[in-house]
Amino acid sequence: MKKIIKNIPIRKKSKTQPAGRQVGIYIVDDHPIVRRGLAQLIGLTPDLVVCGEAGTAQEALADTKLKTADLALVDISLKDDNGLELIKDIRKRYPKVIILVLSMHDETYYAERSLHAGAKGYVMKQQATEQFLAAIRRVLAGEVYLSDTMSSRILRRVTGEKNLQVKAPTDFLSDRELEVFGLIGKGLGTRQIAEKLSRSVKTVETYREHIKLKLGLKDSSELLQHAIQWSQSRPVAA
Repeated sequence: MKKIIKNIPIRKKSKTQPAGRQVGIYIVDDHPIVRRGLAQLIGLTPDLVVCGEAGTAQEALADTKLKTADLALVDISLKDDNGLELIKDIRKRYPKVIILVLSMHDETYYAERSLHAGAKGYVMKQQATEQFLAAIRRVLAGEVYLSDTMSSRILRRVTGEKNLQVKAPTDFLSDRELEVFGLIGKGLGTRQIAEKLSRSVKTVETYREHIKLKLGLKDSSELLQHAIQWSQSRPVAA
């Protein structure tokens, strides 16, 4: 979130809630300051409480508090894994946990992928506090939350608007392939990507070959060039 609320105590979950129990929210974000800001914001809302937090996907999946959460706030960009993969893992292990994505990445690129992975909504970090809380309320009520712009875009495509039915080449990449493509665009080599994703070099090389095939690229030079252009062209919220 852009503004971090200071000097506000985080509400602790009370064992005796006269108006019903508080909703437990688990935060997964690799920036401690962001986690703290979210916790303070959630602490202002009487019926919500932070029940746990993690900075990496591995930490989150190893934390028993995630299992008992009602809702997990998940960032797309994590140091040890892709948030999309974490969403899939949470859905597989803890299907009752509702997932809401809160990310700096533009919704055009990741909102639909997040929904396909199992999330119930997507909020960009630069959106107002009111929208963030509204998103939490919406998904807790069993509905899907997207911005008006993104909802309109999906509806227009479903109803047959031609210019939205033509997919971008990157839309044909799997979530993991898209992640590798983005890392290539950031200048990471095959071995660095393998280490970051905890995958073998051979596996990453296979991803690279699949990306080249799907994007119609001749060689590694073209792959690097297109990956850099794609990374630089993506609008990212501050």
